[in-house]
Amino acid sequence: MVALAVVAVALPALLMTISQQLDGMRYLEDRSHAQWVAANRLAELRLVSKARGKLQAGLISGSEELAGRQWYWWSEGKETGVPGFFRYEILVSDREDSRITPLYSLDGYLVHEATQGGQ
Repeated sequence: MVALAVVAVALPALLMTISQQLDGMRYLEDRSHAQWVAANRLAELRLVSKARGKLQAGLISGSEELAGRQWYWWSEGKETGVPGFFRYEILVSDREDSRITPLYSLDGYLVHEATQGGQ
């Protein structure tokens, strides 16, 4: 009878621990996917700037599908104090209304090609 009582107390605690571990793994997976979306967006900004010959400034938003889910991103480009350097902040979330609390945030810097001496 005592052994049954011990199992009755230990089993729910074990199940709760396993549940918390699974939630943590899910969060890490979501964050990794959000990081990939942000890196893709920064690479896209780099390619677009080379194709157009200028960097995009201001707030731009969009979405993309990755790993069977829809991801929403917001990128904001601003000039820095250094001529030709732009700072981009990219926010990524799995919900369209989550710009305030994104899953991942990436800051990147791009250089306008004209400032590199035409290389």
